[in-house]
Amino acid sequence: MLLKCIPFFIFVLYISNSKNELLKIKSAADYDQIKDSVVTIGTFDGVHRGHQKIINRLVDIAQTEQLQALVLTFFPHPRMVVQKDTSIKLINTIDEKADLIQDLGVDHLVVKAFTQDFSRLSSLEYVRDVLVNKLHVKHIIVGYDHHFGRNRTANIKDLKEFGAFYGFKVTEISAQEVGDVAVSSTKIRTALGEGSIKIANDFLGYNFMINGIVVKGKGLGKTIQFPTANLKIEEPYKLIPKNGVYLVQSIINNKLVYGMLNIGTNPTVSDANELSVEVFFFDFDQSLYGEVLTIQFLDRIRDEIKFSGLEGLKSQLELDQQAAFAKIALLTKN
Repeated sequence: MLLKCIPFFIFVLYISNSKNELLKIKSAADYDQIKDSVVTIGTFDGVHRGHQKIINRLVDIAQTEQLQALVLTFFPHPRMVVQKDTSIKLINTIDEKADLIQDLGVDHLVVKAFTQDFSRLSSLEYVRDVLVNKLHVKHIIVGYDHHFGRNRTANIKDLKEFGAFYGFKVTEISAQEVGDVAVSSTKIRTALGEGSIKIANDFLGYNFMINGIVVKGKGLGKTIQFPTANLKIEEPYKLIPKNGVYLVQSIINNKLVYGMLNIGTNPTVSDANELSVEVFFFDFDQSLYGEVLTIQFLDRIRDEIKFSGLEGLKSQLELDQQAAFAKIALLTKN
């Protein structure tokens, strides 16, 4: 006997418009814009090369079968809810993930609120009420080891049986591809934790980024001719690379600007153990207070060091700037 349908509560639903932009929607009525779809499901944290390969296949199938390409992902991360693991850090924020997935040409991104109630859905409720009734699935692409439903008891075999009943096809992602995705995600997190930005960027297929709003700091940088923009990262779950100094870039007023960014506790001028993120932009003299900046990481320059005073810090920053200029010259040469 079929169970009573339960409501599917949206966290955020991104719908594409005529300009192929993903718009943030928060009304269940907007599910009406989803037509017959090919769906892939996962956390897609990092949207790295392995994920990109899967999503590119999704888009290709959508075009071939005249379906809408839809990515279903979850927030918070399931481990935060099921295992109550609040320590997990994510490579992307939700908005960063949406931007990256948009660039891959999908029609819709649905970010489902992962709650205890959602985790308790039976496999039938999940397939019928979410995939079929809400997302209008006609084709689904998932890993060979995909599990779903309460306690993750249903598997790919069960999904295929549901597909036969509800009229959707199931394409398996091979063990090799699933393994590659898992290895890539682990290597990216490890690389960022070690400050190995080039390695992380290579696995990502793009430059690792952070987004933050510029807030007032202590103003000490101005006193040594290195004024910095202090960034407040709103999302506590965002993965921040290892403490140290990095070469970065940002688009400000439609112009590419390079700079040096420091992550750390400012041990030279403070005994507090509070993490700060601040960036000094080269050849730039504008107030940025209140602006939201996207900072892309290009390379690591050095570890954070405690100096005996501001003069020692200034001398090192001058050396850092020279090192940064040399790295920029190599980047722009290539």
